[in-house]
Amino acid sequence: MIADLFSRRTADNEKSPLETDWILQRERAVAWVRLAFAILAIVAIQLNPSRVARFPSLSVISLGSFLIFSLIALYITWKHRLASNRFGITTTSLDVVWVALIVYATGGTRTPFFFYYTFPVITASLRWGVKGSLPVAFAGVCAYAIMRVTLAAEALANPLGIDTIVVRSVYLIALGCIFGYVSEFEKKQNQRLLALSKTAAQTAVLDERRRIMFELHDNILQSLATLILRIESCRGRLPESEREIVDELKGAEALSRSTMQDIRAFLAGKSLETLPSGMLIERLRDELKFLRDGLGLVVVLECNPENLTLPQRTEHEVYYVLREALTNVTRHSHATHATIRLRQEDNRLFCSLIDDGVGFEQGQKLGKSGFGLSGMADRIKQIGGVLLIESSPGAGTKISFVVSLAS
Repeated sequence: MIADLFSRRTADNEKSPLETDWILQRERAVAWVRLAFAILAIVAIQLNPSRVARFPSLSVISLGSFLIFSLIALYITWKHRLASNRFGITTTSLDVVWVALIVYATGGTRTPFFFYYTFPVITASLRWGVKGSLPVAFAGVCAYAIMRVTLAAEALANPLGIDTIVVRSVYLIALGCIFGYVSEFEKKQNQRLLALSKTAAQTAVLDERRRIMFELHDNILQSLATLILRIESCRGRLPESEREIVDELKGAEALSRSTMQDIRAFLAGKSLETLPSGMLIERLRDELKFLRDGLGLVVVLECNPENLTLPQRTEHEVYYVLREALTNVTRHSHATHATIRLRQEDNRLFCSLIDDGVGFEQGQKLGKSGFGLSGMADRIKQIGGVLLIESSPGAGTKISFVVSLAS
């Protein structure tokens, strides 16, 4: 029964951070109590050495090793923050063995340390409820009964009566039942509190999203709608001979409408459309064409091989990083030329963007960069890479990163 119970493993990585922290605090408390029991046993024996007169060597070994085990368990829970189900199974099993050994060495059924059996029973109930406390209680009862039958650790005087043994055994089992049921009740209450806390957090998120939705609707979305109307008005008043300007205004109008749709979809909790697979290079060329024809910025795209084969997530993040970087070039660098290099080699993607702009002092600029550079770094980090920025006043800027494609 014990083997069946202790072969069960729980998915610790599925626990919430709050629950994980609570379990860690519980294990630390158990470790401190275990250490206190170990020290108390040694002090009690020092005050009454006759308790170990029959098995002095075994007593020293059992008490000393239990103290060392208690210190190690406390160090693990405190220093390494280990509180897994496997750790609980191991420490509970060792507690049962050590308590039985201490009881055996200090007088058998006449030991003053019988109540030490309650320690693994209580800790098992805290961890697994009745399913944990009862098997541990039965294990303690069996060990205690074996000492009574064999009389191997008894003093020369007559052993305790069978009625005393039965009462102590019933007491241990009853204690396991009581603490087990109390622990299960407490665990259910904690789960309800966690569920209520999660629901309250979700409600708060929805309320905040609704507030942001109204704020955006009353400000940004209305401003975009007004911008679209003004673009339509300007396009209607232009003669057909100004075909290029008309086309640009149509493009600006379409982009504004698309932006409004994306904002509304985001506020409704929907996922925004990602970059279609295999469209990275084509989208980049469209961006570069606009920069050349509309803003006079010449950007050279070097790609090796010409047809990159990238995971869709990588394509998506790389595209938005490069688009943000190009936006920064047009807004801040005053550059006339830039070069984008993409190279796929040995399951890795090497990428760099170099411009001939005014550059900047990195320490000052990065501290005031807002969401731009930090957002680019976060995107690259999410796909397993690191963003590097090299720049100095008057020497242009280089942004580069390497991303693994193995996954």
